[in-house]
Amino acid sequence: MDIFHEAGGIPVHSVQLLPTRKEALGYPQGDVALGFCHKCGFIANVVYDPSLQDYSSEYESTQAFSATFNNFHQNLANYLIDRYHLHNKDIIEIGCGQGEFLTLLCEFGNNRGVGFDPAYFSDRRKNQVSSRIVFIKDFYSEKYTDYQGDFICCKMTLEHIPHTADFVRTVRRTVGDRPDTIIFFQVPDVRRVLQEMAFWDIYYEHCSYFSFGSLTRLFRRCGFQVVDLWEGYNKQYLMLEAKPAFGESPDTLPQEDDLDDLVREVSFFRQNLPGKLDGWRQKLAEIKKAGKKCVIWGASSKGVAFLTTLDVRDEIEYAVDINPYKHGTFMAGTGQKIVSPEFLQKALPDVVIVMNPVYCLEIQEDLERRGLRPELIPV
Repeated sequence: MDIFHEAGGIPVHSVQLLPTRKEALGYPQGDVALGFCHKCGFIANVVYDPSLQDYSSEYESTQAFSATFNNFHQNLANYLIDRYHLHNKDIIEIGCGQGEFLTLLCEFGNNRGVGFDPAYFSDRRKNQVSSRIVFIKDFYSEKYTDYQGDFICCKMTLEHIPHTADFVRTVRRTVGDRPDTIIFFQVPDVRRVLQEMAFWDIYYEHCSYFSFGSLTRLFRRCGFQVVDLWEGYNKQYLMLEAKPAFGESPDTLPQEDDLDDLVREVSFFRQNLPGKLDGWRQKLAEIKKAGKKCVIWGASSKGVAFLTTLDVRDEIEYAVDINPYKHGTFMAGTGQKIVSPEFLQKALPDVVIVMNPVYCLEIQEDLERRGLRPELIPV
């Protein structure tokens, strides 16, 4: 692995609920050393230590309070149900979070579901399909191979797993000789991270990074036939649809041919990231010098990575989030207090740095309803 990016002092969890600033400032840290494989295109944190982490009910990662995200989720659920005729089927979701997506699949398609996630919190999901869904508060592993699904999905989880081939092979063994089982995986797109030098998308939980090519090669080697590849959510996510392979896989898909592009993009990231960081430091210094109040909007992993990488302390006092479970807690590593959008009517910020551009319109509309018109700066 060719190491091309290193960073230290990274909080080992970005969305753990931390009730005091002291706990946030003293939160455990780890190191990141991103390595690139020139043969397959896989990128990973080669110094990642899973023993530092604890995925529990204090891990608050839901995005379900956003209308923008919910619209994406609903459209995705309907697409998968229509494409694969998911009606009265058994659905498995690995890394289901609080079960929002699994609930949609079961509700829209009248399906039955089983969700696996150690951070699942049972008091959150009470709805009309609850009787048809079982949640298991644990990591998915070999001991759960008795749970068979017509459709197995895994969204925004594979990037948290260091031994990716072992994990995908476990899924393949679970499928066995059932040729009609459909597999759906969603992961962040590492090429966008490299192209945009999106340092706010590099954090300790994400130990594995994929492009279309590396993702497809992984699944083929582990016994799957890749059916389709596509991008979603403003090209932030990669989607892979697959089914079990028996014998030789068919020809490759055109999106897989990205290894030469990755080589160039890794080099570009390595050479230009220092300038990107300096540009943000200068921008924050100018805002502070002008006497302007600045907040970030998005108190999740991107926000933690942005603040810790730049070592932002006094320049930004608050992080805004629409998730009420986060309000009154503090950002890991740098200690900013997490506040509600309503709080901004008291804080009256001049500048709002938006941690994900896909939410700019939603945020702008929220601010305007409150009579606020600060400058929005998307990362």
